[in-house]
Amino acid sequence: MGQLHYSQLEQVPEGEPVLASTFLVNDHPMVVLFDSGATFTFISKTYAQKHGYEITELKQKYRITATGSSINTNHIVRDLHLQVGKESLFISPLEHVHHMVNAAEAHVEAQALAKIPVACEYLDVFPEELPGLPSDRDVEFRIDLVLGTAPISKRSYRMAPDELKELKTQLQEQLDKGSLPWGCPALFVEKKDQGGKRLYADYRPLNAFTVKNKYPLPHIDILFDQLGGATVFSKIDLRSGYHQIKVREKDIPKTAFSTRYGLYEYLVMSFGLTNAPAFFIYLMNLVFMNELDKFVVVFIDDILVYSKYEQEHEEHLQIVLSRLREHKLYAKFSKCAFWLKEVAFLGHILSAKGVIVDPSKVEDVLKWKQPQTVTEIQSFLGLAGYYRRFIKDFSRISKPMTALTQKNAKFAWSPKCEEAFGTLKKLLTSPSRLTCIVMPLVVASVVLMQEGRVIAYASSQLRKHEVNYLTHDLERLRLSMH
Repeated sequence: MGQLHYSQLEQVPEGEPVLASTFLVNDHPMVVLFDSGATFTFISKTYAQKHGYEITELKQKYRITATGSSINTNHIVRDLHLQVGKESLFISPLEHVHHMVNAAEAHVEAQALAKIPVACEYLDVFPEELPGLPSDRDVEFRIDLVLGTAPISKRSYRMAPDELKELKTQLQEQLDKGSLPWGCPALFVEKKDQGGKRLYADYRPLNAFTVKNKYPLPHIDILFDQLGGATVFSKIDLRSGYHQIKVREKDIPKTAFSTRYGLYEYLVMSFGLTNAPAFFIYLMNLVFMNELDKFVVVFIDDILVYSKYEQEHEEHLQIVLSRLREHKLYAKFSKCAFWLKEVAFLGHILSAKGVIVDPSKVEDVLKWKQPQTVTEIQSFLGLAGYYRRFIKDFSRISKPMTALTQKNAKFAWSPKCEEAFGTLKKLLTSPSRLTCIVMPLVVASVVLMQEGRVIAYASSQLRKHEVNYLTHDLERLRLSMH
């Protein structure tokens, strides 16, 4: 369904602030009425036929409301180039939704994509926006609740005036895409990569009563173990990946979130739902089952294609993009990169030389101020622990800080905690010398070596019953970590 306020100049009330005039469009005079409230761009069928615009007939009819009445149409003009004065415009349907953009801006990404070998053959995989609701698939997001769970309803959060304005905008965008007694409050989270705000529903009350999906997420270290010998890489980031999976119809009411402007429901999988990552990786594993661990690594909505030679990389890229096209999954071109000798992926830098910590990610650790609460300690150890494979004796070094996170432990930041805090930050940017010593309360091991260099370490704190092990038993335990 579409809407416009006025379809003819005669319908515009006197004094109404509407701009209308005769313009030269493609060197032909045309009466143009600018209606900021219109949902689509409309053109006279007679004018289109007269000037040779190709008209496509659709199977589905659209109802257009205007000035209290409505008409039905099933005709559109696709990919229309218009020259209005000095301005070049391009009008094209996206799943039959008309959108107008400045042609010079619209083709920037398309021109860049057109120059990339293989990827240039799959322009439809890299749309400007998601083309409406996801296709019907065998995989639908479901929310199974603990037996006896009553509907959850929470009041909406207060928002600042600028947040309310942004809320209206994003709600309308979701409604335009068709993706929106349950109700969780909504809030904004800052986008780290591109600025701005991302709308989230606070699903913590719902998640508490959701039966957890046990589908395993891939372990980062295991993913990287597959890359031996790779010299050329391409990475593909899906566009709003979660929004490419439908919610099971009976579960749609459970996704409701409350705002000052009413209650909204998601028709697609939303951020913040506890089982969303598991469902998404399940879908991706189904899509790339034949390619995983051969030349494809997938982690949630990040796809890495790796090859030993450029010639085989061309074939691998063809297969991956064909899979995306086949399953109607769409990528965001601005976040993709192709034919690289070195690639940043999941917080690491990958190349033919191996895997190293991404320096840009380490900066967050180096800038971290002394933790003041247990939660801040857990956050720091979580971030630093992501790179524990590069830090020999991580568990031993972090033990003073870890002790403060234990139940009923008194929070007292000691000199040992400060030393551990500084050491971990330093080691993330300093090469470690190879030593292997069995220490009390901690068992450590060099896990991987290559060409005389340490590739990865593993360490873990001993359980209570392991503390009293004899030296040879501790050594046996260390060897079992290999």
